Amino acid sequence: MADDLNGTYHYPFPEAPEELVKFGDGAIEGRPAGVPSSYDEGGSLRWTPEAISEVHALAQLGRYQVRGYNTFNKRFPTFDDLTFVPATMTRLPLEGYRESCDTTTILGGGRGLVEKPLELKIPIYIASMSFGALSANAKEALGHGASKVGTMTCTGEGGMLEEERAASNKLVYQMSPARYGLDLDHLRRADALEIVVGQGAKPGTGGLLLGMKVSPRVSQMRTLPEGVDQRSTVRHPDWLGADDLAIKVEELRIATNYQVPIFLKMGATRPRYDVAIAAKVGVDVVVVDGAEGGTGASPELLLNHTGIPTISAIRAAREALDECGMSGKVSLVAAGGIRSGVDVAKCLALGADAVMIGNAAMIALGCNSPRYLDDYKKLGTSPGACHHCHTGMCPVGVATQTPELTARMDVAAGAERVARYLTAMTMEVTALAKACGKSNVHNLDMEDLRALSFEASAFTGVKMAGIDRAYGW
Repeated sequence: MADDLNGTYHYPFPEAPEELVKFGDGAIEGRPAGVPSSYDEGGSLRWTPEAISEVHALAQLGRYQVRGYNTFNKRFPTFDDLTFVPATMTRLPLEGYRESCDTTTILGGGRGLVEKPLELKIPIYIASMSFGALSANAKEALGHGASKVGTMTCTGEGGMLEEERAASNKLVYQMSPARYGLDLDHLRRADALEIVVGQGAKPGTGGLLLGMKVSPRVSQMRTLPEGVDQRSTVRHPDWLGADDLAIKVEELRIATNYQVPIFLKMGATRPRYDVAIAAKVGVDVVVVDGAEGGTGASPELLLNHTGIPTISAIRAAREALDECGMSGKVSLVAAGGIRSGVDVAKCLALGADAVMIGNAAMIALGCNSPRYLDDYKKLGTSPGACHHCHTGMCPVGVATQTPELTARMDVAAGAERVARYLTAMTMEVTALAKACGKSNVHNLDMEDLRALSFEASAFTGVKMAGIDRAYGW
């Protein structure tokens, strides 16, 4: 397995000279560094060096390419295509250092069905990333970091890690289609449940954990053979449609004695219809994960060519809740490509009640940090360009199950970094909210935004800067 991962999973031509297959900044699997992005000298605009390299790689490997991280597709609009329009004459801004701005976030209490809705001090929490995809040290550090600032984290697929439960004041327990690691006792110890329907990075397919990361402990928790690839099922075994799902939601409420909220997480594909169905089957929180979302391992074609952008998914999801009369009853969480408090504030203005972060939290832990440079070189990459989560060879100990690499992830230091990052993000959100004259971050709305491109306006319904009307709406 290790030889295969070091060979065909990375290099399309093992017999080629080293300089042709070595990775550099920005290089991705199967594509040598340093090739131009287009034939500026008059070559084919269709058969670019990247396209030719990809054909060579597929011809050599005989399968699609696999990698981790997130999409490299830059063609769709992102959060950077939106800007805030703070208060000036039409409204008054708040004093940045003398007036407060509330960030308290309540999730799952809108229907009035559960005894313990989630109350978070900030509108940001840690996404569902499994033990298996991440190391035990990374999971524990995320739990401690989230708890320090009054927010929560999520188990991800594969069961509850005891270290994470002990570290987390609030923990969401995930139920995936494959049901790996599902335990009724763990389910009842959680502060919320999350039913997974899909993932933004790879909608329409199940989880993937390569055998290199199926360690003895992961194997035991998931009841899987050690060292063998785990390919999760994509459909739940006990429901096929909305009516079945409504029954499953009620079963989970009974199992938890109506104590905790039930989340449903989906990849962003047809959010207007999917969110309406989710709301009507009785869940308390809907999580919409955009195409910019991250993953530990996926076929590369799914990362780059499926799903819709987060900014468009949020708007469609909010409109779906409005149209079916569920706004205020069902909470909306946005995910996918969120990097900063600026992105968080834009999500809230578009209609999200909260956001969750995955890749960003990993980076706060130390992912892609400029340490252990020799190990990056062994992977054929460099700090800032590494996306080898799928291999289990993470130089900084975040996305690995190898004991000597896991030991590099200092739990206390990682937790402190995550806590500081979440604190800084929250400060950024409140700074923007105050500039817009809002004393509560949840009062941000689309009137506080303007689109900087026709595409962003058409995707979101946000008014174009300068003309004050939405393009195509």
